[in-house]
Amino acid sequence: MRRIAGIVLAVLLIGGVVAAVVAGRHGDDKGTATKTVRGVIGSEKSDFFADPDVVKALAAKGYTVKTEASGSWAMDGLDLKGYDFAFPSSSAPADALAAKYHTRQPLPRPFYSPLVVVAHRSAAQVLAANGLAALDGKGKGTLKMAAYLDAARHDRTWQQLKGAAAHGELTGTLYVTSTDPETSNSGALYLAAASYVANGGRVVASDADIARTAPLLHEIVSVQGAQQPSSDSVFRDFISGAGNPLVCLYESQVVSLLAEQHGADDLVVLYPDTTVNSDHTIVPLDDAGRQLGDLLSTDPALRKLAVRHGFRPQGDSAEFVRATADRAAYLNQTLTGVRQAPVPTSAVLHEMARRARG
Repeated sequence: MRRIAGIVLAVLLIGGVVAAVVAGRHGDDKGTATKTVRGVIGSEKSDFFADPDVVKALAAKGYTVKTEASGSWAMDGLDLKGYDFAFPSSSAPADALAAKYHTRQPLPRPFYSPLVVVAHRSAAQVLAANGLAALDGKGKGTLKMAAYLDAARHDRTWQQLKGAAAHGELTGTLYVTSTDPETSNSGALYLAAASYVANGGRVVASDADIARTAPLLHEIVSVQGAQQPSSDSVFRDFISGAGNPLVCLYESQVVSLLAEQHGADDLVVLYPDTTVNSDHTIVPLDDAGRQLGDLLSTDPALRKLAVRHGFRPQGDSAEFVRATADRAAYLNQTLTGVRQAPVPTSAVLHEMARRARG
């Protein structure tokens, strides 16, 4: 009997150990398992979501995020069935998607970035000498939009500008390179800023406004010839020394570059005195997408990582200023002297882009 009792006790002990191990494994799985969330994002956020620290921070909150890049305005033509969220680069395409998919408002807007114009140093100095820009130190300044648009309206060339003859690379028509406004958000927002100035400081809102500003918008787009579909492409060309010496893109791309290089001798960041903020806006297509949007907006670790990639978190400008103190020579951290133009509605922007492209 004692032998039988011993065998039974051993079995029970072994069973208890197995149960404890299984329970422990389930507990571990519960603590490390993540919910996979799929989304379509603007290409300028690809590096953010691919950052191992961002992946780790999301996993710590229970998420694995898988993304595919698309032009912000091209998202409207995609079949988003099976996706949890879309993340275009501004509120206009986001609002259009929200209306299409009957998404509940408000939409999460975790961070934003103003449009800037990057210039090679020689180009910035010539612009300043001719009253088209004002420089503030070595690496930053202001682009005077009214003066620049007047030069574009009159087909000014670099050769007509005082001091340009000393720089053999400054030839041909004076213009700012932008992306395709029919598919890319940065290109559309460039038109929004230019149209606001051309329309006398009023947002373009009517057919009459569109007709009034269309010739100038066509001028600043058509002079560029073929346009790139994303700001990443035009920025890579600029950094490599190819292409035009003036390029319109997001401040976040410059901030991210400076974080990697800690300076760029031939780079001047010009903040248009009238610009547009790119409000990166999530369109939740289900509850998981909304939860992710809220997390990106509120989680301190993710907000800090957003600044690392150049974005300005919503609601706390000091957060960006502190984090970019080492790059202040190139950045207008508080956007002093920069006017934020309202963005036209999605329908108006589409029509402006169509006419600009001709």
